Amino acid sequence: MLRRTMLFMPGNNPGMLQTSHVFGADSVIFDLEDAVSLTEKDSARILIREALKNNDYTGTEVVIRINPLSTPYALEDIEMMGKMKPDAILLPKACVEDMEFLDKALTRIEEEGKFPKNSIKIHALVETTIGVETVSEIIQASSRCISVLLGGEDLAVDLGVKRTYDSEELFYARTKIINACKAFKVDAIDTPFTDTNDEEGLRMDTAKAKRLGFSGKLSINPRQIDSIHDVFAPTKQEIRHAERVLEAKEVADKDGLGVFSLDGKMIDLPIINRAINTLNVAKLVGLLD
Repeated sequence: MLRRTMLFMPGNNPGMLQTSHVFGADSVIFDLEDAVSLTEKDSARILIREALKNNDYTGTEVVIRINPLSTPYALEDIEMMGKMKPDAILLPKACVEDMEFLDKALTRIEEEGKFPKNSIKIHALVETTIGVETVSEIIQASSRCISVLLGGEDLAVDLGVKRTYDSEELFYARTKIINACKAFKVDAIDTPFTDTNDEEGLRMDTAKAKRLGFSGKLSINPRQIDSIHDVFAPTKQEIRHAERVLEAKEVADKDGLGVFSLDGKMIDLPIINRAINTLNVAKLVGLLD
């Protein structure tokens, strides 16, 4: 599935839980961590449980962000939320040991609930320096891991630096996470753009994430979704070029050519695969029949 946008929704807001799937995000993340005060953790779990029971989220990936395993809230988060069989759990402050613990806990919950094995996936939220340095090991710690999300704000704190407008301080983390995700065939999701009133900045930051290789971006406000989707969608020019590459490939195949030229540029297998991927994405987002 596409994960261009993953929208955070506070777990203690009943109205937002009920309507979260109508905003068009590819995934919604019901948050039990940062958005919920310490005194509302229990009630937020109950609200999310009832929302999952009573609302139809078909077509939207439902993810629950639990509290870090270092807190006294995480075990109850895992027990109650796991039994509701969400699409995935988002693990904050992800590290190898916590990934292994969560994997085992979900395996037990699936067995007790007679759920299909590995039906509850894990998104790993990497937001510490040790998480960045061990991201490959984090991915390999559980076969349930389907993506790595970058938490830029917490990472900047761990680095001891201020967040900047162009996120220069995150360049190393971004590229390291992307490379690991590509190597192990999981999605790489970029950190949110936190100024919800700056659409131009959002588009610039999203375009940078796309150029680096991210497959999607976290969102903290429904207003950000359309802009992020626009940036991640192939342009008309990209779609037409991809079509021409495949048209030229058909001719080259008939002539027995593995490498050929288009508009004076060499076309080989990597460029052909990129064209195929561009057209597949265009179809998924409704730009092609």
